[in-house]
Amino acid sequence: MAWDMYLEVILQHYRSPRNFGPLDGATREGEESNPLCGDHITLRLKVDPGSHRIEDVKFQGDGCAISVASASMLTEKLGGLTLEEANRISRDDVLGQLGIPLSPVRVKCALTGFAALGRALHPETAPTAT
Repeated sequence: MAWDMYLEVILQHYRSPRNFGPLDGATREGEESNPLCGDHITLRLKVDPGSHRIEDVKFQGDGCAISVASASMLTEKLGGLTLEEANRISRDDVLGQLGIPLSPVRVKCALTGFAALGRALHPETAPTAT
């Protein structure tokens, strides 16, 4: 019965993702793709330069229900956090918010938005095309 509830929440986030759309004035951006499932997520943050607090967060992209729902849930969690607090969000936190067991392929789907967040938080370590 609990799985049905979690699946319904995932479908709600997929059908009506929170914080979906462009973000004017974004100060940080990260992008990630999952070619196995066709997921592509771009996550943008607007960060206050003085407090380092995330003032706004949005994401755009396409993907399966798990990918979009996970990114939607992640953006809800990020709003109002400092960069330091956002940096402490773990992969287990992201997977745990879904509330259902995932196959290894679906884990990658669920972590696409999280990987985009990592690129937004640490652009200096993101791989570059050469």
